[in-house]
Amino acid sequence: MKHYDVIVIGGGHAGVEAACAAARRGAKTALVTMRMDNIGVMSCNPAMGGLGKGHLIREIDALDGVMGQVADAAGIQFRLLNRSKGPAVQGPRAQIDRAIYRSVMQAVVGSQEGLQVVEGEVSGLLADAVGVRGVILASGASMTAGAVVVTAGTFLNGVIHIGDRKQSGGRVGDAASVRLGQYLADMGLRGGRLKTGTPPRLDGSTIDWAAVDMQAGDDDPVMLSFLTDKPAARQISCGVTSTNEETHEIVRRNISLSAMYGGHVEGVGPRYCPSIEDKVTRFADKDSHQVYLEPEGLNDRTVYPNGISTSLPAEIQEAYVRTIKGLGHVRILQAGYAIEYDYFDPRCLASDLSVSAAPGLFFAGQINGTTGYEEAAAQGIVAGLNAAAKSLDLEPAVFSRGDSYIGVLIDDLTTRGVTEPYRMFTSRAEFRLSLRADNADQRLTPMGRRLGCVGDSRWERFSEKSSEIARGSEMLQSVRLTPKQLAAQGIQVSNDGQSRTAFAVLGLAGVSPEHVSALLPEFKSVAPSIQRQIAIEALYQPYRDRQTADVRALQAEEGQRIEADFDYSSLSGLSNELKSKLNQIRPENMAQAGRIEGITPAALLLILSRIRSGQRVSSSR
Repeated sequence: MKHYDVIVIGGGHAGVEAACAAARRGAKTALVTMRMDNIGVMSCNPAMGGLGKGHLIREIDALDGVMGQVADAAGIQFRLLNRSKGPAVQGPRAQIDRAIYRSVMQAVVGSQEGLQVVEGEVSGLLADAVGVRGVILASGASMTAGAVVVTAGTFLNGVIHIGDRKQSGGRVGDAASVRLGQYLADMGLRGGRLKTGTPPRLDGSTIDWAAVDMQAGDDDPVMLSFLTDKPAARQISCGVTSTNEETHEIVRRNISLSAMYGGHVEGVGPRYCPSIEDKVTRFADKDSHQVYLEPEGLNDRTVYPNGISTSLPAEIQEAYVRTIKGLGHVRILQAGYAIEYDYFDPRCLASDLSVSAAPGLFFAGQINGTTGYEEAAAQGIVAGLNAAAKSLDLEPAVFSRGDSYIGVLIDDLTTRGVTEPYRMFTSRAEFRLSLRADNADQRLTPMGRRLGCVGDSRWERFSEKSSEIARGSEMLQSVRLTPKQLAAQGIQVSNDGQSRTAFAVLGLAGVSPEHVSALLPEFKSVAPSIQRQIAIEALYQPYRDRQTADVRALQAEEGQRIEADFDYSSLSGLSNELKSKLNQIRPENMAQAGRIEGITPAALLLILSRIRSGQRVSSSR
């Protein structure tokens, strides 16, 4: 019987990060997967990053995780979303070549020191009165370990639905994990069923590309890893088209044949990634929805039509797809489908993602009710670091809402639970002005180095960057500029006679590093990329101070009562989704309101402001 420090079950995005993280901390680690050649498979859309999700990838990368570097190696189009807005809500995104990603990821896993890949199906766990001690394989063999991480994705009792047809499976072509699913359910953990879905895959050679708009990547691509300077693969454009009233009429006419709407699926789907059936039903006032035609690889004719996931019968899928501009003669290579799977209530977990009722057992990924590659990988790195800590008696990896989106994700899951597949958004973070994608390394790489998961090469590069940022910032903080000096450079400020530090000046609207360099020539010795980083920090300094004050105000008012008939509908700043949740839950006080899934600090401040203005409330203090 082989013994490991850590055993990770599942070779998806969560499993890979968990296994590599544990190994980087010095744990002898086994990654158990049904098929070795499926490590690095992207089950759904061929893209990574975006708003909130890109922040998570940067944080994973800052801890020396693997997703960002592999995605950069496989990226065939890079775009910085929300480029016209502030850096805090900008998200790097990459279109990915599936074959390259899979190949590079397998090479990375295969070269990770201290990590062994074991092909097999886990059917149960070795456990005693003390806790979980290892795993039992379907072959009958056993493996022992100091800690076990389960990252089963959509494979736990997975069922694939296309219309009224269903079959067992974790994704098309791969078997479900039925025995492990049953074993975990027998442990008595609270759980349920969730679902996700995919669109039909199209033959790109049958698309009329001349009939659709084309969207190129950025001229100055922003990479997902701090260690990558430029794309490695050839860059491409994606197509953009849209559904129309004829499309919607076909869907409406056949809605009862959908697995979701025909009553064949029990699980709850992701609100923020609706199927075409959901869009036609929930947004009946819209006569079109955008569809992004995303090539799945440089040498692959398969195209992923992002925006029309479905569980309608295959023949109906073909009918509605062919009504879309540019797709009139398209051939479907694989029908879209819904997949339903088991998850467990993440409130059964501690903040290190260990199962409270089973010492030595950790959960990460969709088993905890999340959706998305990035959310899974973020949980994987947390579980892997802490599984190694448990087995080797090391310092635990603790993330907070104030230091990372990873901390926001973990806290949301373990304290609020989920009612639908959880997706990360920048609005979920109270400190999002500080938790930016651009400074993830400044926030987390020192922590990763302390934990022993950041290697020498990354640490050396990070240290050089940090020294330059400190040098440039100190240079600006040590110099004060008068309104007269600023006016000479075309920078208009209040003529109050008060001088300002060059750092504060750099944070003013319309002021660039070039302006400051003209006033302070020595600043030219700082690299342009470092100048930009310092400028972002200067821009957000006053906003961070204000945001911190707002959060403290909310914390001080947690006991404030909210009357049962409080009129949430009259708060114009609240989204319809939050109005619906608040009206349904009717929190008794601000503390309860703050625990509602999806509630934002901005929303809480709106409610508190109305309360203070005299809306029918009373105080519990």
